Amino acid sequence: MSDSITKHRFGSVAEPWRMLLFLLLAQLLVAFVGRSVGPLGVLIGEDLALTKSQIGMLPAALFLGQMVAAVPAGMLTDKYGSRKLLMIAAFCLGAGFLVMTFITHFGAVLFFVALGGLGYGSMHPITNKGILYWFSTKQRGTAMGIKQTGVTAGAALAGLILLPLGAEYGWRPVLLGACVLLILSGVLSYFLYRDPPEQTLAASQENLASFYKSMFKLMKNKSLMLVSLSAFGLSGSQMCLNTYIVLYAHEKLGISLFLSGILLVISEVSGSLGRIAWGMVSDFLFNSNRIIILIMISILTAISSLTVAFTSNASFWVMVPIVVVFGFSISGFNGIWMNLATEIVPREQSGVSSGVSLTFGSIGVVLIPPIYGLLVDQTGSFATGWLFITALMVFVFIILCYLSIKNKSETADVN
Repeated sequence: MSDSITKHRFGSVAEPWRMLLFLLLAQLLVAFVGRSVGPLGVLIGEDLALTKSQIGMLPAALFLGQMVAAVPAGMLTDKYGSRKLLMIAAFCLGAGFLVMTFITHFGAVLFFVALGGLGYGSMHPITNKGILYWFSTKQRGTAMGIKQTGVTAGAALAGLILLPLGAEYGWRPVLLGACVLLILSGVLSYFLYRDPPEQTLAASQENLASFYKSMFKLMKNKSLMLVSLSAFGLSGSQMCLNTYIVLYAHEKLGISLFLSGILLVISEVSGSLGRIAWGMVSDFLFNSNRIIILIMISILTAISSLTVAFTSNASFWVMVPIVVVFGFSISGFNGIWMNLATEIVPREQSGVSSGVSLTFGSIGVVLIPPIYGLLVDQTGSFATGWLFITALMVFVFIILCYLSIKNKSETADVN
């Protein structure tokens, strides 16, 4: 697309990148609050006397909410655009977690985490839709990678800021302040972000009947289902790293709580870099081939988890390079996944496609971290949990290889 056409559609060449900043900010602050259950899990666990399996239920509850919200949010985004829903999602997550800070019963805590998860899960199809309409195919991998760094950057900031502050002042007032910040950001995004004209036009032409028709077709899309099944293992494994790396480093390796939190920050920062790097590698070196990138990520993740499984006595500095590779791979996959899930369907169905795929990814996050925690509780060894992730990556690798072969065969038939 030429610059003149871009100016005609969007007002200026820089306009998509300016809108990307608002999408990035929304994604970052939603992750800052939502993903705080990972680093704060150790403090919440001490406060409520939780087992490791119960600590794993905290992110599971968040992503249960995401699973429920993903498809409806995709439908609403396809119908109404992103601008209004950015504010609604921020309010939903902020309000849910704000109430949770006043609760002492574990079951009630899980309920309000899940309620906040409705807003957390909605943000993905909302922001993905903006990327799909603001950017061309050749820019989309990089733009999606940048936007998705908000997730890992937000989680990193939660470990860097909320964990030490929570250890000092208590997790409840610290998290409450973060919720207020998120709600204010939702108001800001409503006034500063705008949907591109093309998305607004497409949204105005949507209706409920066309949504159900699209949904029915998407559930029959074998490629989308394979992508979503791989996201099941990748998403669940990523959340295991975010949830248990602090506990593992602190309890198993004897690293201080502060430095254990820094390991989480390092993994998330590495994931942020990975989301940009994998997007650029996909766009510029592999001609926007997303599947091969996910295959590479699954291999690196399997190697990393296997290494951690057999690391029983290591210092903070020994763990740093291991965590860098671990985070760069498993926390860096998200942008590639989102691109793949949206690009294999017509662009006007991208919101629903994101929602469908996010539902499968959310099931992985709901099931896998508690299973990891249960394995550790039952065996008394974190090695079992890390080996479980390695096994999941073998499963993901097989699925992606089959998908790659399937796509090549279909392309050859067309040609």
